[in-house]
Amino acid sequence: MTNDNNNLIVYCEWDEDHVADVSLELLTKGRVLATKLGVKLEAIVAGHNLGNVEDTLAPYGADVVYKVDDARLFPYTTNPHATLLINLFKEINPQICLMGATCIGRDLGPRVSSSLHSGLTADCTSLEIGDHTDAKTGKSYSDLLYQIRPAFGGNIVATIVNPECRPQMATVREGVMKKEIYDPAHKAEVINLNADDYIDAAQYVVEIIDRHIEKSKINIKNAPIIVAGGYGVGSAEGFDKLHELAKVLGGEVGATRAAVDAGWTEHARQIGQTGTTVRPKLYIACGISGQIQHIAGMQESSIIISINNDPNAPINTIADYVITADVEEIVPKLIKYYKKNSK
Repeated sequence: MTNDNNNLIVYCEWDEDHVADVSLELLTKGRVLATKLGVKLEAIVAGHNLGNVEDTLAPYGADVVYKVDDARLFPYTTNPHATLLINLFKEINPQICLMGATCIGRDLGPRVSSSLHSGLTADCTSLEIGDHTDAKTGKSYSDLLYQIRPAFGGNIVATIVNPECRPQMATVREGVMKKEIYDPAHKAEVINLNADDYIDAAQYVVEIIDRHIEKSKINIKNAPIIVAGGYGVGSAEGFDKLHELAKVLGGEVGATRAAVDAGWTEHARQIGQTGTTVRPKLYIACGISGQIQHIAGMQESSIIISINNDPNAPINTIADYVITADVEEIVPKLIKYYKKNSK
């Protein structure tokens, strides 16, 4: 099998009976990028009992689906999946490879990029296609993948390019990209691969005997209303008030990294570049200054209300409504008002 089109490929994570949401989000973005480049969008999924997984992937724009169905490939282990991708990529020469910044993607991506000497940008918040001129050599490159992410502690947004090595690899967190059907009737060419053609027996040395996955009880990703607290909330008791407000509104409580690091709430509630990306209908930001890492995780909320005693807080620039006051004064009033009006 040879491929000289240098297509864009998305590694799709398979979990028992479904494809991970982050993979479908990357197919959505990949479709836009592949169309701009004039190349095919491909997907690779490796696991067991894959069924007609192409019926899930094709509507998101996949033109080609590589299926590797083998009992030894599920649950995920590092060596077989990495070896599969390394050997397949040597064969098909993809121009771009996208993966989720999940436990699996963060394990798999660096191994593949290291072996292929391709480089990888982790936790991208945006992906675009553009041109680049090397300031040192004057050499120009067209149609490169702009891998965009906060850098230097979030003080700048860096655009990273990989002019020479292929594939250009990037990982993206779940929720950063929108998941949208491209065309319900879109069809994909299915290429069934034999695992033994790409993976030697020695790679199966690690065997998972048993695994237990505890589901998170906190679901901020799908909450329609989020009451989020930052360092300005001041204490764990302050977060108790946020929980009370969220309960009255039928929403969830979120937090900034500073509030989580202070021990006022759980990490599962953290929103931003190092937490969860959310898109609620209403986002109430309480005592949040609005560092770039946090804004990256909530800027696509439909309505943003900022409660902050600093009128110049950066988050106010993206807020639809700004209440300049102390959080501990405003939140109890909101609770009282909503309780009174929800009866």
